[in-house]
Amino acid sequence: MDVSSTGRTAYRTCPLCEAACGLELTVDGDRIAAARGDREHVFSHGFVCPKGATFGQLTADPDRLRRPLIRRGDRHEEAGWDEAFRAVEAGLRPVLERHGPDAVAVYVGNPNVHTMAGGLYVTPFLRALGSRGVFSASTVDQMPKHVSCGYLYGSPLAIPVPDVDRTDLLLILGANPWESNGSLATAADFPGRLRALQARGGRFIVVDPRRTRTAEHADEHVFIRPGTDAYLLFGIVHTLFDENLTDLGALAGHVTGVDEVRDLALAFPPDEVSGVCGVPADRIRGLARELAAAPTAAVYGRIGTCTVEFGTLTSWLVDVVSILTGNLDRAGGVMFPLAAHLRAQARPGGKGFRTGRWHSRVRGLPEVKGELPVAALAEELEAHVRAFVTVAGNPALSTPNSGRLDRALGGLDFMVSVDPYLNETTRHADVILPPLDAARKGHYDFSFLGLAVRNFAAYSPPVLAPDPAGMDECDILARLHLIVTGKGADTDPAVLHDGMLDEALQRAAATTGRPATDLRALVDGDHPAERLLDVALRTGAYGDGFGTRPGGLSLSRLLASPHGIDLGPLQPRIPEVLRTPSGKVELCAPPLAADVPRLRAALHRRNPELVLIGRRHLRSNNSWMHNVPALVKGRDRCTLQLNPADAARLALADGDPAEVTSRAGAVSVRVEVTDRVMPGVVSLPHGWGHDLPGVRLTVATDHPGVNSNILTDELVVDPLSGNAVLNGIPVEVRQGLNDAMSHSR
Repeated sequence: MDVSSTGRTAYRTCPLCEAACGLELTVDGDRIAAARGDREHVFSHGFVCPKGATFGQLTADPDRLRRPLIRRGDRHEEAGWDEAFRAVEAGLRPVLERHGPDAVAVYVGNPNVHTMAGGLYVTPFLRALGSRGVFSASTVDQMPKHVSCGYLYGSPLAIPVPDVDRTDLLLILGANPWESNGSLATAADFPGRLRALQARGGRFIVVDPRRTRTAEHADEHVFIRPGTDAYLLFGIVHTLFDENLTDLGALAGHVTGVDEVRDLALAFPPDEVSGVCGVPADRIRGLARELAAAPTAAVYGRIGTCTVEFGTLTSWLVDVVSILTGNLDRAGGVMFPLAAHLRAQARPGGKGFRTGRWHSRVRGLPEVKGELPVAALAEELEAHVRAFVTVAGNPALSTPNSGRLDRALGGLDFMVSVDPYLNETTRHADVILPPLDAARKGHYDFSFLGLAVRNFAAYSPPVLAPDPAGMDECDILARLHLIVTGKGADTDPAVLHDGMLDEALQRAAATTGRPATDLRALVDGDHPAERLLDVALRTGAYGDGFGTRPGGLSLSRLLASPHGIDLGPLQPRIPEVLRTPSGKVELCAPPLAADVPRLRAALHRRNPELVLIGRRHLRSNNSWMHNVPALVKGRDRCTLQLNPADAARLALADGDPAEVTSRAGAVSVRVEVTDRVMPGVVSLPHGWGHDLPGVRLTVATDHPGVNSNILTDELVVDPLSGNAVLNGIPVEVRQGLNDAMSHSR
């Protein structure tokens, strides 16, 4: 493609959330003039949300960094790339040589799953560094689902998704796909898919402490006290056993531990759990009966079921209900996608899943999936870490008790950030290395195609020509890799690119039976990431096997299919997908069973008078989108939603200032009185708080909001996963001062 031509149309996958929608872009010279949904896209069929429509504005943001920054005194100044990498080498190498790799910590942010560099180069960099101090956004988001699936199926990446296009009944807990577009379930136009479910005579039910936009469109909305979904689900499981409603169907013979789960559920009858979760006992029993009786049913739990004190148990019980009703690995139930770049295993079985291979040094929190809980990041920085690397993300806004983390960042010996913005986190960095914008690099969804509700594949080549003075993110991460391995800041990144391709070809040679040198001559791609993708596609589940399976997938075939390639509806994958030592679904792994007494002990404790939950808006994605004018215009969205009954008790009216206090901190924020939240619950969106000095976010600074993570408590985590508890936080709310509308610490 001629990326320099004017007045042309280009197609690419939107990289701004998990929905993987196709965009149709109008290109005028070196800019994106317009973006709309690609009506021929095989997965999204023309759907686009407000974020995708601003793709061109985001890539052309004048605040976006296009050259490295180096801190000089109290200012960040532009520098050349070679100078910047030498500064990184001068900052990192002495720490590594004197104190070892564990004196360096790394934070990997959410945007990494939206880039090819993040999918291909971050893991090799982390391995090269060798530090146990790895942290990521996963432990403020989804880690409980990884852990529960790890124990159930043997792999933390074997996550079943709702077969929303074929189900008859969908139970949604703690998710708001009408505004989030779905998460850990890639479903472009999730609202349209839910409407189609209803149009074919099906139903969907939403369980949530807030009447979200998804709940407004549901056939039924069930209010539930924040953080108590595990009790509701155990009440459903209890009913399934008590009324002889369990039926494993085709799963019979592939599941162990059913009797053990029955025994655990005895302690959670609906009449007992109703009092703590706020759902009537009869409705709990009714949900169990409806899930068991439906021709097909799927249970989908997301952020509200993960970011709570019993997050792993809740995530586990979501799948337990599907398994007990025979709806796992069944059309219309919950199923395992198979991404094009992955190979299906020939037979079940494996090493299984475990955690705790090492622990954090201050609190002794266990490693999970190769990383430590981000709730421990501030204390580790304070006590043991001398240098810090961030690859995207904004932990100064997105992690618990971020006020403490912000202070800890100011005490480091050295910090380097791979990031396109001078934001609330990177303002502490000694060096900032900005990658090219999304229009100037290729895109393939390594993460989200493995979570899609229908199998498909799509690759987007660069839309605009590379900035000759910029640097591709693969090259940035490769040069960091070469620095930490002692090869030097000036080493050509092609050394790593070629080495990674050689390793991929050696693996391909083992599966194809052909020499790696022969395969190398067949590899397509103009860019290191493209060449690695070509190898993965050709040896993947639908690949051409380097010519042995004519018509199979390859990079060239995806390039010739700009609207993507449909690979069909999800197919049953049990037992092949299972990596447990038994080769079966292990329904009651000992670590999960051992955490149930903690849940039982909390059954009759006294509930706090008020608890805080987060909320999502269609025009936000964490803190990413607040510097785009079109996405922050209109009324203030960063408000404290408060039920009318609580507002009357606290003598607060709509628009009043209020002070919200938790153990960790306090914020002052405007009140929005609404019956959308149930009594005893207040709601504040996350990702705001753009009022800190030293940032270059012109639009966001004019719409600062308040940082909800000043209130979240880093000392409270789900013990099985280490996930932070961001929902159900005990808070106090009182009248505030009119001129105190910013966050405090």
